[in-house]
Amino acid sequence: MKRPASRTARRRSRSWRDYRGYLYVLPAFAVYLAFAVLPALHTAYLSLFEWDGVTLGSWVGLANYREVFTDPALRGSVVNALVLVVFFSFLPILAGLVMTGLLALPRSRSGAGQGRRRGMSGYRLLFMLPQVVPLVAVGVTWRWLYGEDGLINETLGGVGLGGWARAWLGDFDWALVAVGLVGTWVLSGLCMMLFLSGVQKIDPQLYEAARLDGAGPVREFVSVTLPQLRGELAVALTVTTVAALASFDIVYVTTGGGPGEETTVPGLLVYRLAFSAGKVGLASALGVLLSLLILVIVYVVNRLSRPERSEP
Repeated sequence: MKRPASRTARRRSRSWRDYRGYLYVLPAFAVYLAFAVLPALHTAYLSLFEWDGVTLGSWVGLANYREVFTDPALRGSVVNALVLVVFFSFLPILAGLVMTGLLALPRSRSGAGQGRRRGMSGYRLLFMLPQVVPLVAVGVTWRWLYGEDGLINETLGGVGLGGWARAWLGDFDWALVAVGLVGTWVLSGLCMMLFLSGVQKIDPQLYEAARLDGAGPVREFVSVTLPQLRGELAVALTVTTVAALASFDIVYVTTGGGPGEETTVPGLLVYRLAFSAGKVGLASALGVLLSLLILVIVYVVNRLSRPERSEP
């Protein structure tokens, strides 16, 4: 028995509607494929060759990857990047939470009125300013601040702590810390903005219930605000960790990887190997491993940030 023509037409129309949405994302997908996926696959292909970028390359298989794991300079750059995660990720998140707790305090304690701290727009502009300024300009500014006659050493001398003054970016013990603190300054405002946006979505009744139980401002923040910011914390941790592992601009402008190799990071080393040393294959292998490390960290963060499903 034949199906009615109208039913067949409806089915075809429904099938067309199901797939029509893909047409809208097709241009963006084509751009992403051309400028992200294909270059990444080509980089992975180049990592299997010994190539100087000019002459014909020779197949070496996984030799470049073995060199990444055995060469002390290459392994040291990855270690430096992991150290920067503390300054680019953990410290900005902690600072962002503290600033959010202080700025959102009147809101959480104001009950149904949901008051707002005066000058909030000014605070947001001030803390988000590092995100607007190009990182090259940030690096140049902090290089002057860290200089031997810079503002930091002048301030230390003015308060009687001249013995602490030093060429911070040229000190083997403090150079990596100094660069990391620049990242802390840059990313703290971003974390604060993410958390403030999350606070605005929290149900005020949760704060009222906490106050009825006798919770103070600190207990409110720990018991109510912090759990409700789980998604924003995951986003902040992902963005800042990627910024730490893929850092290049600030390090290149402030120290250039020195003194010695104390502040050399994978992003800077990939640049040196590919464009200065003529080791494109080795640079590609390091880039591939760095990308895989970032993907693993992002996956773990996303898995841990998923809300737990309650058993039926």
